[in-house]
Amino acid sequence: MSAPSGRALFLQHGASCPPALLADWARERGIAYQVHRVDLDPAGLPELDGQRFIASLGSDRSPNERDLPEVAAELELLGRAVARGIPVLGLCYGGQALAAVLGGRVERAPEPELGWARINSQAPELVAEGPWLQWHYDRFTLPPGAQELASNERALQAFARGPHLGVQFHPESTVEIVRNWAREDARRLAELGIGAGGELADAGEEQITAARTAAFGLFDAFLTRERGDR
Repeated sequence: MSAPSGRALFLQHGASCPPALLADWARERGIAYQVHRVDLDPAGLPELDGQRFIASLGSDRSPNERDLPEVAAELELLGRAVARGIPVLGLCYGGQALAAVLGGRVERAPEPELGWARINSQAPELVAEGPWLQWHYDRFTLPPGAQELASNERALQAFARGPHLGVQFHPESTVEIVRNWAREDARRLAELGIGAGGELADAGEEQITAARTAAFGLFDAFLTRERGDR
């Protein structure tokens, strides 16, 4: 695969939600990228100037919290990106934000998805069935005109509309990152009757390697769609 031109923009929402495997993939593919901490500088979001694509990462916020400057600013940016045809890759919170921009809803899930989970994929060449790392309490509905790509009994897990792709899981994250989220969510997990939440992310090296390979495959497939072969 030849390296695409243009720089990607990664929207990060906190120190504990880094691009991780997405950044690893971008470096291996020779894709230049900029990381912007939306939580630290919502008013300073980069101008849209021909970015190759925009990736919105995980967050402990909800796209429904539009009274928060960082949420409102990002939704506005993503809306303009969609209008200009700049591809958007939404990962968990980012998938919810993309769904909201495209006319879908974000709602409280009947029960959270925490740790590893398999999904039922209608497009395994784009979205593998996993298992994928999950950590979310909300979920998105299918935006008008979008194609459902994957789901399970708890939530819609992936959709696409044109060059845009939103997923409810975390292909970019690692076991270490999710264990940290479990520590941050300790009180919330206790209220749910979950003691050692970090154990939900436990996995052997074979599964961890397979998840990394699946993540790179998903990012490659998104890039192929972004380049017009969809």
